[in-house]
Amino acid sequence: MGEVTARTAQGRVAVSRLPDVRSWLLGGLGLLAAAAAALPAHAQDAPKIIKAHGISTFGDLKYPADFTHLEYVNPDAPKGGEISEWAFGGFDSMNPYSVKGRAAALSSIMYESILAGTADEIGAAYCLICETLEYPEDRSWVIFNLRPEAKFSDGTPVTAEDVVFSYETFVAKGLTDFRTIFAQQVEGAEALDTHRVKFTFKKGIPTRDLPQDVGGLPVLSKAQYEREGLDLEEGSLKPFLGSGAYVLDESRMKVGQTVVYRRNPDYWGKDLPLMRGTGNFDAIRIEYYADYNAAFEGFKGGSYTFRNEASSILWATGYDFPAVQTGHVVKVELPSGAKATGQGWMLNLRREKFQDPKVREALNLMFNFEWSNQTLFYGLYTRVDSFWENSYLEAEGAPSEAEAALLKPLVDEGLLPASILTEPPVSPPVSGERQLDRRNLRAASKLLDEAGWTVGSDGMRRNAKGEVLRVEFLNDSQTFDRVISPFVENLRALGVDALMTRVDNAQMESRTRPPSYDFDITTGNARTNYISGAELKQYYGSETADISAFNIMGLKDKAVDRMIEVVLAAKTSEELEVATKALDRVLRLQRFWVPQWYKASNTVAYYDMFEHPETLPPYALGELDFWWFNPDKAQALRDAGALRQ
Repeated sequence: MGEVTARTAQGRVAVSRLPDVRSWLLGGLGLLAAAAAALPAHAQDAPKIIKAHGISTFGDLKYPADFTHLEYVNPDAPKGGEISEWAFGGFDSMNPYSVKGRAAALSSIMYESILAGTADEIGAAYCLICETLEYPEDRSWVIFNLRPEAKFSDGTPVTAEDVVFSYETFVAKGLTDFRTIFAQQVEGAEALDTHRVKFTFKKGIPTRDLPQDVGGLPVLSKAQYEREGLDLEEGSLKPFLGSGAYVLDESRMKVGQTVVYRRNPDYWGKDLPLMRGTGNFDAIRIEYYADYNAAFEGFKGGSYTFRNEASSILWATGYDFPAVQTGHVVKVELPSGAKATGQGWMLNLRREKFQDPKVREALNLMFNFEWSNQTLFYGLYTRVDSFWENSYLEAEGAPSEAEAALLKPLVDEGLLPASILTEPPVSPPVSGERQLDRRNLRAASKLLDEAGWTVGSDGMRRNAKGEVLRVEFLNDSQTFDRVISPFVENLRALGVDALMTRVDNAQMESRTRPPSYDFDITTGNARTNYISGAELKQYYGSETADISAFNIMGLKDKAVDRMIEVVLAAKTSEELEVATKALDRVLRLQRFWVPQWYKASNTVAYYDMFEHPETLPPYALGELDFWWFNPDKAQALRDAGALRQ
């Protein structure tokens, strides 16, 4: 990963390896939502039923029912050509919904959900497989009226029975943390007729997001699943049947090396306003490489055609090869309004040595971001300090009166220190120009002394049992070595027996997934959403800490659990913002990570045969979604010998 700003640089090209609830909800296109335009009730004592083409969490939908296309797409974009990117390691499965096997990049591209989001709107979801949805004001249930024309890629219709089957299959065989959360929320699903499906939610829980949560589950074909004896829990090279714009091109797949998705010319939804101007490439190809540098050499040689550069040293010094000099390759920074990914080194709190917050704080003090940014990153990055970094939800300064009101009961119960009511949130330490900051070294030494890890005659720190404080960094990226090595050196100067262990992609996944969690520290993403919901329990909740593929640090904290419930119960955008900022303060207090860095732009390079709308949306680069192919430019590159394929 080297100096990466997102875990995708190690091969999670555009779709997460293990989709969490919110990722599933909107098919990777955006975030979830709730509530829309109301219809009048037929009687004063009857509940008001809302029927609409979409749903928005706290306000009006941006796009009306009669919209013709999304603002940020070219509705007349031509179809054709191929775009290709790279991924890290290898793959042995086409099932993105299981922890067994290593799913191919973009393996969820073939599946659609009932609702889908957009890249220019927060908290909105629109009907995709459905024509309309209906729900009461209290959102205690939702009915989706499916489009009769919706079809799977084999031409069979998508029915309410498929939706119910998909829901029941994910609840029975989906990721353990997902099943745990949904079991608490959904009473059941039923097919009212061929094209009407109803979900009923359990009483006594927040229902703000539940219509969108169930509306965002992937819809699989019941007939294919049963006919071919498939199993959601098992890795398999046989994909499930989906209804999306792309299908697997099995003739071009080389297991572990190459995966190709081809556009379905008979895609049922190609003329929908929500889909116009999207899915423009005839093929999307992913090439796998064993390491970051090899992948860069492949790009230079024209083996693949689009690269979102995550290495600062390569961006600063590597793009002087002939194709750039001749203009065959475009190198450009494109704006991004998205919040940071929350990338950081995650500490495994299941390990006894990390239970003491003083130990965790000491480790934080020994990473010198300022030196790394200037010496290793060419000054390209900004430090991450918030779980909602680069967004309006980031907690800053002393808490507001409204935030303090939410936090005070937790202080009164002894779950939080009183300082959280008056002081700024915890932020990473600032270091000096030298790799080893002596002031931070002294502060870290004091913390470890107080925690009972004292320095012995050999300079190493031991506890009362005589155990050495040993910290292993698990790393699967050669380019990240130069970032971890100085961190390790600083820790050893502190008396910590620190080391870096290189593992391959398969070992990394095996050691960081449940149930093993066999690591001390590894790079991960502290995930959040603009409008947070039940997925927070997957990421940070105590009840899923030992079964979650996302709460890899194993966080179990009563104050965090309580604040998550407050966020889920927020009924207005103002309440949600206050609650999210308060939760940000509580999470930062835990110090379960050493936050890394981000940049508020996309540093991309691509062969000059792709085009995009002049104004990109704030929340997506969208190269695989709404960019398009220029055949004349592509032919010119071929004539010049700039491309291998």
